[in-house]
Amino acid sequence: MGHNVAVFQQYPFTVGQKIRIEGKRRRGDWEVAAISEKTVTLRCPISHKEFEWNRFCYLVNEEIDAVWPQKD
Repeated sequence: MGHNVAVFQQYPFTVGQKIRIEGKRRRGDWEVAAISEKTVTLRCPISHKEFEWNRFCYLVNEEIDAVWPQKD
């Protein structure tokens, strides 16, 4: 008998890509500023501050013609 299995893959970021992260720690709109084999650098579109993190995201949904950045 088969099982329900959730399969995850690391997302293939591209520099300049506009993304939205939902969740607590890194929540918000970001632009991909740089990518390495192990890290991704994200830039806040409001403050322009950049943060480098270990690659972590997985694609859940893509929105077409979405408002970015969102105003809370």
